[in-house]
Amino acid sequence: MLSLPPDRRVALATGLARFGDRPALVEGERVLTYAALAAEVEEVGRLLGGTRRLVLVAAGNDRGSVVAHLGALAAGHVVLLTADRDASVAELVATYDPDVVVRGGRVDERRAGTAHDLHPDLALLLSTSGTTGSPRLVRLGVEGVQANAESIAEYLAVRDSDVAVTTLPLHYCYGLSVLHSHLLRGASVVLTSLSVVDACFWDLVRAQGVTSLSGVPHTFELLDRVGFGAGVPPSLRYLTQAGGRMAPDLVRRYAELGQRHGFDLFVMYGQTEATARMAYLPPDLVLEHPGSVGVAVPGGELRIDAPDPVTGVGELVYAGPNVMLGYAAGPADLARPREVTELRTGDLARLDEAGLVEVVGRVARFAKVYGLRVDLDRVDHVLADDGLVAACASDDQRLVVAVQVEGPARPGPGRRLEARVAARVAARVGAITSLPPSGVRVVAVREIPRLPSGKPDARAVLELAAGSGAPEPQDVRGTFALVLGVERVDDEDTFTSLGADSLSYVETTVRLEELLGTLPTGWHVLSVGELEALRRRGDAAQRPRRRGRSVETGVLLRALAITAIVATHGNLVDLAGGAHLLLGLVGFNLARFHLTGTSAPERARRLVRSATRIAVPTVLWAGAVTLLAGAYPWRTALLLNGVAGPASWSEPAWHLWFVEAVVALLLGAAALVVVPGIHRVERRWPFWLPVAVAVAALATRYDLVSLRGGDEIHRAHVLAWLVALGWAAARATTWQHRAVVSLLLVATVPGFFGDPAREAVVAAGLLALVWAPVVRLPAVVARACGTLAGASLWIYLTHWQVYPHLEDRWPLLALLASLAVGVTAQRAWTAATAVGGRAVRGLRSGRPAIQRAAPEGGSVIAVSPESSTGRAPGTTLTATGVPAG
Repeated sequence: MLSLPPDRRVALATGLARFGDRPALVEGERVLTYAALAAEVEEVGRLLGGTRRLVLVAAGNDRGSVVAHLGALAAGHVVLLTADRDASVAELVATYDPDVVVRGGRVDERRAGTAHDLHPDLALLLSTSGTTGSPRLVRLGVEGVQANAESIAEYLAVRDSDVAVTTLPLHYCYGLSVLHSHLLRGASVVLTSLSVVDACFWDLVRAQGVTSLSGVPHTFELLDRVGFGAGVPPSLRYLTQAGGRMAPDLVRRYAELGQRHGFDLFVMYGQTEATARMAYLPPDLVLEHPGSVGVAVPGGELRIDAPDPVTGVGELVYAGPNVMLGYAAGPADLARPREVTELRTGDLARLDEAGLVEVVGRVARFAKVYGLRVDLDRVDHVLADDGLVAACASDDQRLVVAVQVEGPARPGPGRRLEARVAARVAARVGAITSLPPSGVRVVAVREIPRLPSGKPDARAVLELAAGSGAPEPQDVRGTFALVLGVERVDDEDTFTSLGADSLSYVETTVRLEELLGTLPTGWHVLSVGELEALRRRGDAAQRPRRRGRSVETGVLLRALAITAIVATHGNLVDLAGGAHLLLGLVGFNLARFHLTGTSAPERARRLVRSATRIAVPTVLWAGAVTLLAGAYPWRTALLLNGVAGPASWSEPAWHLWFVEAVVALLLGAAALVVVPGIHRVERRWPFWLPVAVAVAALATRYDLVSLRGGDEIHRAHVLAWLVALGWAAARATTWQHRAVVSLLLVATVPGFFGDPAREAVVAAGLLALVWAPVVRLPAVVARACGTLAGASLWIYLTHWQVYPHLEDRWPLLALLASLAVGVTAQRAWTAATAVGGRAVRGLRSGRPAIQRAAPEGGSVIAVSPESSTGRAPGTTLTATGVPAG
């Protein structure tokens, strides 16, 4: 343990043992007493060593995360708490270089001591609300963490007999405050990741006698959906609500429900910058003042800065011991002392007639559209008061309002209902803001896009206005993949096993109801295969057929390009240029799917994985047909023809040039993004960096730099400019950006091939990608495009072995047969890799967790049901005693 004085360690974590045999944590069937928790917390502190360190804890709602967090706090280390997600962890590790990373109950000691100068008052680092994994962190002090827990426990009157349940993630300041305030008073906390929409959650609540539930406004929407009012647990003592403004009507309704069932409703207000809470509304005032956040928490003070003489509205300022030390943007900031003594919340507020604080908007949530200043919070609040679930955002060119609607989004009554809602909202917003109809875009959605904290995601709301253009999934697998954002969904997967959460539940429910009709009870634990069987047994004739579907232009171009390639090779048409058009699409998708908001190492890994997914099937196919039929030289089969093959075009050596170029350019992009500084430049100038790369790559296109002569129009380094322009097209968010990309295309594509028709195909295709991101097609055509686009790699690989046998006599049959063989091969490969993936997962699930070796002088720390040192079952963190190295 560290030799820090008690006032440099968080008391709520060091004083656990005083509650003895009272239950502290409940997880599944296991109950951990305070005495046992204190022992495990002390052991973690011992294992972390005698040097004060920066400890990143990737937290889930589980016992290992709680013990690691408390152990580090109790020993005086600095905890960086984040979500247990790859992107979040990678971003923070890359930015802050923590000494220790705790994830999944395992501890990775990245060095023996510390690389950081840590201020003695610093205890905890949290991402600001809603920005999980963001490198900008809130620095919270030892005193602040303790003081806020005491304040919350005081106004909620938390008792040692109380039982809380983790309805919110522990990495979120609100969820963490529930844990801290209850442990401070010797109460119990039930650890679970179940959602409030899950029947198993309510079984757990009743079995454990849960006395309090906490939620953000979205949680209360979900409670409505599951009929909470008809089945209030008898043990419930109070509900707490924070994390954003809840509509007054909903506040009043839950307060009245509490009066009928004997529980209180606490409306609260806070920010991560104040550790958690700054104000609360006493339950006896809720019915009379449902729009208020109440009074300052014990020990704090609230004031209105420079109130308007007429409205009384000004910026809300808070002072108290729980105010943060300041922000951190990098490791050097961790040594800085307190820089904030009072918190300017950025919220606009006023005092009502009873002297209670009412938050009415955000200082920064104003937009200027058509020269009019628009208060976005006021729009949100008015729509909420009208009974609508809505969120608005603006890019200063238009106001986008997302409105949540129930029912299917399909032709017929459901579609008319959405149109009526959109018209109603547009008229209401126009009346509020004085904006003309052209300045307001209303989008009807099944579920408001939300951040991990449950708050509306303003950026995602803006993106809705552009229209996703993605075809609606027509099966259960596609629905799960779309809503949950997973790459592959297998037959035995379930909604729960795929890592779903409450934020995705409602949207998935609505989509599945459209596919299946009435959903069976417990659908979320049924496998995809079982749900697909229900869909197939349904009466498809009773579901109206879609007259048309929106398709991304990129998907259409990919399907047309691969068809043109095969048709040209098979002597059906003469329409060259498809492969080079596909290279532009490679750059476009590279930006959309690989260069997203993650760390530089994670981006590079994504690019390498993508290159591998292309290279592996290519080498296997080319190798197989070479061994069986002598199809290719070995350099071609190994994708080395461009660097070791003949300089000029010769068949069949150059048949796979396109795949070779794609793999090389993806690997080149991976190398680029790990160059120091490039990651930061791309995040700051996401459009202008690819433009600069494209301009620089023109050096090879115009032979200013010649790396290897010969057949240059098929060599990766000469084609890099096309990929970079596709990248820039994906980042073009304004008409000026699109104009820049268009000018570069028009200026650089002509003359490259010496074939005007071929150049026109490439330029026209990429210009369509820039200016028309979505097209509307008949449903059958849209499905065909999706099939061909998805199988384009395998069509390209296999068509060389199909069309030569048919091109002279039956060129159309050569095309159709090549497409059919490619689609079949793609499906076979997908099935084979799915089986392989399941086999690998099965092997992994049967293995004990293999821990990574610690640095020299360190140890390896593991999770096991039973300690290898002979301790009782339930031990969470255990030193295995394996020497480093």
